[in-house]
Amino acid sequence: MKHLLDIGDLDAVAIGHLLDLTDHMVEVNQRPMPKVPALRGKTVVNLFFEDSTRTRTSFDTAARRLSADVMNFAVSSSSVNKGESLRDTIETITAMGVDAFVVRHASSGAPLQITQWTEASIVNAGDGWHQHPTQALLDCYTIRTGLHRTGGFDGLHIAIVGDITHSRVARSDVQAFTTLGARVTLVAPPTLLPPEVHTWPVEVSHDLDALVGEIDVLYLLRMQRERMRDALVPSLREYTTLYGLTTARAARLQPHALVMHPGPMNRGVEMAVDPAELPGSMVLHQVTNGVAVRMAVLFELLGSGTELATVRDATTTTAP
Repeated sequence: MKHLLDIGDLDAVAIGHLLDLTDHMVEVNQRPMPKVPALRGKTVVNLFFEDSTRTRTSFDTAARRLSADVMNFAVSSSSVNKGESLRDTIETITAMGVDAFVVRHASSGAPLQITQWTEASIVNAGDGWHQHPTQALLDCYTIRTGLHRTGGFDGLHIAIVGDITHSRVARSDVQAFTTLGARVTLVAPPTLLPPEVHTWPVEVSHDLDALVGEIDVLYLLRMQRERMRDALVPSLREYTTLYGLTTARAARLQPHALVMHPGPMNRGVEMAVDPAELPGSMVLHQVTNGVAVRMAVLFELLGSGTELATVRDATTTTAP
């Protein structure tokens, strides 16, 4: 695998392989010294043209735990503000000696375009409304471990609730979950559903209350007001009433049901209860698993089979 641009580029076997590799990375992260020399000598650049807390920090931590050198590109203090083009930025940094770029950009397709300007591997960390493949992988891993699944997701019913139109997470998760065999229902008002949703391998509902008692995973999305150009719901209060996770809805969840959210969370809007009080809350587990999944992705792109032994040996191998 040279790049990770789109979760749709992975079939069920490839997703399963990355999730199995994540198991080894979880073991590394549980060590007293959570670090291995698997990517020593490699350089990873975090190139974020949009704000991020979880994804950028997660990739930074993942690369360092594999002993890679890390460069964090700050757009706010770069020559981009002087008019430097994306291509010039990529070619300039590549000339310094780079093995992988982790790219977040507001324009859909930007990571794919960057592959034409560098020989380095590219990981899509979110491009516009398009894709967020590592989020989909960490969500799959969280469901797999949270529900103790050893194989695919056959028989699981997952509801993704909220602003589907503006969500790259929803697009990636739908592809990943259905590839693994899950039944996926999108729940949102018509104004927050993309016009092409009829072509997606999903069911659509406008009634969360009709589903909340039967689903295995409730995946909540935030209202992405920074991407909206129109008033797509009458009010946030009305949205919460119809589509938020309230105390009453939480009480109707099945005992084994998981509650997930990619963050950042709008408390009091899509999440009207404290997730820390929900026995099935996976919100912080998603953050923890994000480091291990991104370690697996970076290792898959930049590592080698001979180095896998240093990752698998979770009891005797340490790195300075």
